Amino acid sequence: MLKKLALAAALMAASITTAVAEPVKLGLQPWLGYGPLWVAEQKGFFAKHGVEVELTTFNWDQDMTAALASGNLHVIAAATNGLITNFNQGVDQKGFLVMDLSFEADAVVAGAAIGTIPELKGKKVAFEAGTTSDLLINYALKENGLSLADIEHVPMGASEAGLALISGRVDAAVTYEPYVSTALAQDKSYKVIFTSAKKPGLISDMLTANSTWIKEHSKEVQGMIRAWDEAINFIRANPKEGGEIIAKAVGSPMAEFEPAFKGVRFYNVAENMDFLKGDFQATIQEIGEIMKATNPKEITKVPTADELLMLDDLKAVAAK
Repeated sequence: MLKKLALAAALMAASITTAVAEPVKLGLQPWLGYGPLWVAEQKGFFAKHGVEVELTTFNWDQDMTAALASGNLHVIAAATNGLITNFNQGVDQKGFLVMDLSFEADAVVAGAAIGTIPELKGKKVAFEAGTTSDLLINYALKENGLSLADIEHVPMGASEAGLALISGRVDAAVTYEPYVSTALAQDKSYKVIFTSAKKPGLISDMLTANSTWIKEHSKEVQGMIRAWDEAINFIRANPKEGGEIIAKAVGSPMAEFEPAFKGVRFYNVAENMDFLKGDFQATIQEIGEIMKATNPKEITKVPTADELLMLDDLKAVAAK
């Protein structure tokens, strides 16, 4: 009788555990660099590697960060500079996988009357504060002897910034692909006057989560890392099918997607391990120094790579 009761109790506990189990809620934005996540979802790579993932798309970084801090999201795809900002605001957010680096895919796009960064002085420039666009415009201005005080900042998300330029509401927009190509396709007089290629590594993205969640969900974290790795390898072997999945997810026609996609570099597990031997850690420090120099009121401390990264699960996947 006692054995039966014990068995019944075990089955009930298992049932309760199953009932409360929930998929990993992952927030991301319509950015090409997050493309392998959509491929992993569409091709069943998450399920193959033992993790159920729900992807939710956001237009604003701040909304994703708020959802992560409140527990409404478990994981978010986030830019490295965003982690540095959140670190300075006391947000517990750690990166566990390097996803991509942007080269030509983040840019300052201007109308016919503007041809250089110095010509932005006194002009309306649309971009979202605290994002990769913020970092890029700050760096571009600094390199040309200017600062944010020299322009009129119009706060907008990346998708809205491009539309604002097209409609003539601003003089320039800081955005990323596919919105860069979309804006350029609207008018031949629009031009790119600065890109992230001017500073390789300045714009990078990671999969991130709360440190406690990462510690308690090693199986899920490793499953997502394996799915990401397989998705990248799939895209490289099947560029047409992989590209079509990503283009649809970000809402970009293939004619604009294909050239834009060349401006992004993905990192699989093996490439992560090579990059994380020291190059990425040095880049984190450099990004932090740039942010502190351009925004000393909000960025009071440049975190070390160890304060931003949790790599045990990545190393475990790489070792197998």
